[in-house]
Amino acid sequence: MIRVCIVDDDALVRAGLGTILSSAGDIEVVGQAANGAEVDELVRRTRPDVVVMDVRMPQVDGIEATRRLTSEGGPRVLVLTTFRLDEHVFAAIEAGASGFLLKDTPPAELIEAVRVVAAGDAMLSPAHTRALIERYADSGREQRRDAARAVLGELSPREREVADYVAEGLSNAEIGARLFCSEATVKTHLTRVFAKLGETNRVRLAILVRDAAR
Repeated sequence: MIRVCIVDDDALVRAGLGTILSSAGDIEVVGQAANGAEVDELVRRTRPDVVVMDVRMPQVDGIEATRRLTSEGGPRVLVLTTFRLDEHVFAAIEAGASGFLLKDTPPAELIEAVRVVAAGDAMLSPAHTRALIERYADSGREQRRDAARAVLGELSPREREVADYVAEGLSNAEIGARLFCSEATVKTHLTRVFAKLGETNRVRLAILVRDAAR
């Protein structure tokens, strides 16, 4: 079972998300919170695999709550947003979120998103990944390019190839098909990539690769 917590200051949204996710046979909603300030205690108590996190909340917002969780090696985080590419999405990715969901996401896509993130992939379609990377990397281009190239120079040729495919928005299974290897082998390569780069987030890795190519 995939253990999920829902964090949103709107009780109706929490109820709706909880009903949708609980309808999946492999997902269990183990806790809810109405504020980012409650997240740390909620996670310690319920030990979820994924936290579905609203961005805009009073006291402690979803960005800061996400940053706290990911800095402590906590569960994966899916942020909730109203607009497809608002500025909070970029802040959430930088804070370590594994992806984002629109609040009007269809139920089946919401369930699949939780499964994808729980499995270790980023919850971003290739089109959304490209859009995020383009918007994120517009400022400080030259400095970011030089820094990214230096960091990526630590990777082996195969590790760099895997990183490039991540930047295209491919899943582990899709990368394995491109490289004619198993999904487990792709995960092994990614583990090494993340260790060398000091990253644990596929979207931030994708941004790094795109920065280096500019």
